[in-house]
Formats: sequence, structure tokens, C-alpha cells
Amino acid sequence: MITLQQNENLLNVAVLGEFTLADFKQFETQALHVLQSPGEINLLFDLRDMIDYTVDVAWEEIKFFSREHNHDFNKIAVVTDDQWLTWQAWLSRLFVDADIRAFSDYDEAQAWVQG
Repeated sequence: MITLQQNENLLNVAVLGEFTLADFKQFETQALHVLQSPGEINLLFDLRDMIDYTVDVAWEEIKFFSREHNHDFNKIAVVTDDQWLTWQAWLSRLFVDADIRAFSDYDEAQAWVQG
């Protein structure tokens, strides 16, 4: 399950439990809507309560960010305590023009992505 909140040029996404393909499609729809707005778009992913994600989500994420929208985002903040997800965020910087950073503290991530 995910929750989505949009505040001007920031899309805030929180994942709770398993991140499924249906959840990703919901994110994708909202992100495409936000991308129609003028100005730079930032993302804040709160993954602290994510338990797991499905393989099809991983594939869709790769397609969405590295192939279709690799130049469309300015900053992407990922909030997690999981070292594997931190490593994935770091690796994503090779394929996406956005400034991507991983945080363990939500408030720090929010301040950075909004700054």
C-alpha cells in the first residue's frame, strides 16, 4: 500500500507493507500528472515501513526512471534504514540525472528535498 501527497513541486510517497505493481502504477499516474506542472519536480520516498517489493515493481521502476523519465526529476530523497535500499538509491544515480540521496531521518530528507 502507498500513500501519495503532492505539495507544489514535491511528490511525497510512503510505502507501507509490500510495494506491489498496483501501487507502482498508482505512483506512476500521480508522477505523470505532477510532471505536467511547470518547474522542477522533486520526490520524497518514505520506505521505512516497506516490508518488501515484488520483482515486477523493480522492473517497472527501472523502466520509469532510467528509460522514460531519467531527466524529469530534480531531487529524489529516499528515507530508509535498510542498507540494501540505500545501496540501490546510490546505484540509481548512474541512470538518472536527479540528485538522489538516502536518509535515515525523515525530517532531514524533507528539508533537503524542499531546499
